[in-house]
Amino acid sequence: MDKKLFALLSGCLLSGIAEAGQTKPNVIIIYTDDHGTLDANCFGAPDLCTPNIDALATYGVRFTQFYAAPVSSASRACLLTGQYAKRTGLTGNAGWTGLRPEKETIAERMKANGYQTACIGKWHLGSWKEYRPTAQGFDYFWGFLGGCIDSYSHFFYWGGPNMHDLWRNDEEIYDPGKFFAAETMKEVRGYIKNREKDKPFFLYWAVNIPHYPLQPSEKWLEYYSKLPNPRRMYAAFVSTFDDYLGELCRFLTSQGLDENTVIIFQSDNGHSTEVRTFGGGGYCGDYRGGKFSLFEGGIRVPAIVSWPGHFPEGETRDQVAMNIDWFPTIVELCGLNTDGLEIDGKSLVPLIKGGVLESPHDVLHFDFEKQWAVRYKGELVWFSICSMGNPHVTIITDDIESAPVGELGPFIENHPAFPRRVNVGFIQPITEHEANVRVWERGAGETLACGTGNCAAAATSIELGVLSSPILTHNRGGDLRLAWEGEGEDVELFGPAVTVFDSEIEIP
Repeated sequence: MDKKLFALLSGCLLSGIAEAGQTKPNVIIIYTDDHGTLDANCFGAPDLCTPNIDALATYGVRFTQFYAAPVSSASRACLLTGQYAKRTGLTGNAGWTGLRPEKETIAERMKANGYQTACIGKWHLGSWKEYRPTAQGFDYFWGFLGGCIDSYSHFFYWGGPNMHDLWRNDEEIYDPGKFFAAETMKEVRGYIKNREKDKPFFLYWAVNIPHYPLQPSEKWLEYYSKLPNPRRMYAAFVSTFDDYLGELCRFLTSQGLDENTVIIFQSDNGHSTEVRTFGGGGYCGDYRGGKFSLFEGGIRVPAIVSWPGHFPEGETRDQVAMNIDWFPTIVELCGLNTDGLEIDGKSLVPLIKGGVLESPHDVLHFDFEKQWAVRYKGELVWFSICSMGNPHVTIITDDIESAPVGELGPFIENHPAFPRRVNVGFIQPITEHEANVRVWERGAGETLACGTGNCAAAATSIELGVLSSPILTHNRGGDLRLAWEGEGEDVELFGPAVTVFDSEIEIP
């Protein structure tokens, strides 16, 4: 039989069976940790050996403009709830508390629809009992609750207290000396083997690679011996994960599950540049930023979905999508009940199958600490908000002349988030101490120069490390000099007072 015809017929058959409620696909979400934007061979990394990630893309669909939150907990909250980080109540990293218990997770939705559910690996959505996986829809949990652990001792070592963090469900367990990633693979295999065979399963495999501490296998350290550190250690850790991914795929095939299992793979955020990673190691190409940043390098992540025989193979989707979209995608694929569903994501099924060419999103929102960003009509717009006695949004741009001042200015000025409207400034860094500025003033439109707008743009850029004081700004109405020494200090503005126009008003 012709391969394409067979695939079509099998897809139609599966659809009919799913509608009849006789069978549903298994779903595995694989979530890597601090995995850089382009850090797989199939995404463009020139120096990585990732044959199993590449194979997943070969037999699936690869996304080139896929987004997540810039930090671990916020990203995981978005994934599991299908909501923007702001709506989950978790825009940063969790501690003892985390994802609010009243939020519905994809695990809860799937469990209510007859799925067995398991979380294996990293949680990082709250450590107190009411915040743990077993309270958020997962039948089974094995892994750690916090942000990171040493892979062999299973202790958290940073800033104290140094705490042991390894759990099976709600019971702390001890297994010193055993490599964590290898143990997660054992748990994954065991869970799948021992499941109830007449029920589909949902597995969230949250891998702690390549998050620090960088503890790759010796064979990959030897393979990358000519790379400089920290890239060598980071690359070796990515390839260590790739080995386990290959092991999982071979195991699924051996169990006869490969053609009835949807595999979703992505990173939680961009690569880390923290001291604990020796300043970096990840790769985001020409993109700016990394973890903790709302620039592309912090929120654009590698993503692949595969379902052999049912999804296209070896295809790429360049449309914009986000991890909030996996929830509704899974709901559609698995035929789950949609009653009471409160999500921001959109199903990617039409996009994956190729029948729809447009992104399901006109706008995406990102929120982290003092940074905000929107993906608006195909462009990532990064901004911050501050007050200079009046409210200002500051947008950092790479080209002040082409910046959409006349379009984004009134759009943001009149957005419902700003009931009294807001000024919108655009700043283009030239050097560490020099920038171009344009300002859209509320109620007036673009002006030749705005004193408070320049102050807001300069202070925001200094605080976020984009510029350093003092700063020379170039406006269409002339140049200004600004200085700011940090929080608690005044912003100083220097420049000429120039007459722009004269007019007379008759008063009756």
